[in-house]
Amino acid sequence: LLPSKLLRVFKKSSPNCKVTVYLGKRDFVDHLDHVDPVDGVILVDPEYLKDRKAGASRGSASCPFQAFPPVPEERKPNSRLQERLLKKLGQHAHPFYFTIPQNLPCSVTLQPGPEDTGKACGVDFEIRAFCAKSIEEKIHKRNSVRLVIRKVQYAPEKPGPQPMVETTRNFLMSDRSLHLEASLDKELYYHGEPISVNVHVTNNSTKTVKRVKISVRQYADICLFSTAQYKCPVAQLEADDQVSSSSTFCKVYTLTPTLDKNREKRGLALDGKLKHEDTNLASSTMPNQISSQIRSGPLAYVVLDSDTPQVTVPLLTSLPVSASLVFCK
Repeated sequence: LLPSKLLRVFKKSSPNCKVTVYLGKRDFVDHLDHVDPVDGVILVDPEYLKDRKAGASRGSASCPFQAFPPVPEERKPNSRLQERLLKKLGQHAHPFYFTIPQNLPCSVTLQPGPEDTGKACGVDFEIRAFCAKSIEEKIHKRNSVRLVIRKVQYAPEKPGPQPMVETTRNFLMSDRSLHLEASLDKELYYHGEPISVNVHVTNNSTKTVKRVKISVRQYADICLFSTAQYKCPVAQLEADDQVSSSSTFCKVYTLTPTLDKNREKRGLALDGKLKHEDTNLASSTMPNQISSQIRSGPLAYVVLDSDTPQVTVPLLTSLPVSASLVFCK
């Protein structure tokens, strides 16, 4: 469409081909202090438009806005992409511009079970373009366009400190203890990247450590009519490494949590996906993303407040000893 710059343009038309939406991208980044604006162009058949108005709504909670005739106080300067599209498409193309509120969660889907049918539960954003005489008019599928977009977050440029945790277990009728220290090589991991867990055990007790088990768990706060926290293991490792009394032990274990190994788990949080594209385990939600007003109210959709993975390292003696590390993914 634009060979001079080879810009990618997403296009979708209504079933009756009277309304068409053009977008330059479908992923819009939440930078914590602002969200990328959504700007595009609506092309409408003039014979179909007549005395109607061209408009659109956004998101699961409908927020309508009018693209034509333009509302003077809502007009914004056209972007470079909009200028090119308007020049190419002609006088029946109309620009639109809106922003996604910062206090909304990013796109996320809860994985359905193997036997579940119907649309998966989650947070979706979509642009729905249509022509109508008023906002209250019933919108029909035949003469409207629905195009899914995503609200996403990128990893911070400056990762935090290396996660480390330690714990000591004291045993009944004994003054000798078992000390466990666990650390990760870094705080931030990308999808499909292996996680290295450094385990150090100082066993001053009279007991023998018989096994080391490491698991990566996803934690998600989900708010429907009440808020509940769900945890789901996404990677596990168990080793028959023994630590005898009055000795020390140090070893690095590696786990790689992936969606391929967890496709049967109902309720697992996944990144929101577009049609015909695969997705990943849900990325960790950045702090302060969702306001307390959103968290405290009853909502008709899922809010992914925090799905920070957690590494748990239990040492199996006669009593379990464990420590947890939180990191971002």
